[in-house]
Amino acid sequence: MRKRTLAREYALQMLYEMDITQDSTERVIQNFWDYQITSNVAKEVKDFAEFLTRGVIQNLKDIDNEISKHSQNWKLKRMAVVDRNILRLGSFELLFCKDIPPKVSINEAIELAKKFSGQESARFVNGILDKIKEKRNSNEVC
Repeated sequence: MRKRTLAREYALQMLYEMDITQDSTERVIQNFWDYQITSNVAKEVKDFAEFLTRGVIQNLKDIDNEISKHSQNWKLKRMAVVDRNILRLGSFELLFCKDIPPKVSINEAIELAKKFSGQESARFVNGILDKIKEKRNSNEVC
């Protein structure tokens, strides 16, 4: 598995835990690495996972507002927890990580949805992130 793909999976798991437990970012990150089965995680994987996790949490209000604008008939709190956090992760990359091509961010989010949620979720995630990408391309971000 590619390093950034693995880092995204770890970030998703940390975001999921924060969403469920409401624990602090630092506590969840520390606990995640303390209990990670693969104790020899590459530094660049760990660093990118933490960057993504902290970035989502630091920009959560803007990210959630953007997702809400584009998720017709779906309120964030009613979305499946895993889908909501995949959308947050993908949106963070689209809105704040200009060095990552939008196609990569969307494809990675779709793969996360397929792996951790399901085919319907993958289509749902694709649709919302594609709308956010269009907004990014027209420079109307946040």
